[in-house]
Amino acid sequence: MKEQTGVLIVIGMCALILVIGLFRQKTEWLLNIVMRSILGTVIMYFANSLLAAGGISLGIGINFVTVLTSGILGLPGIAALYAIGFYKIL
Repeated sequence: MKEQTGVLIVIGMCALILVIGLFRQKTEWLLNIVMRSILGTVIMYFANSLLAAGGISLGIGINFVTVLTSGILGLPGIAALYAIGFYKIL
């Protein structure tokens, strides 16, 4: 059990060092993801409103996973989320 704990601590420290290095050098990349996430959330909100007004009961929930998907993948990620939603109601 102690061996597993040691391995997990080493893996955690390596991940922490990588994340700190990423944030230090890639602030532009992080800002890009944050802006995409905000814009993606706004697009999902309005798309859900338009679909509800049209009588289509397809609501992609706005949660951490969908916001992260739109932040990383952008507009194709949002399209993929809605495509999965449409596939589920078929």
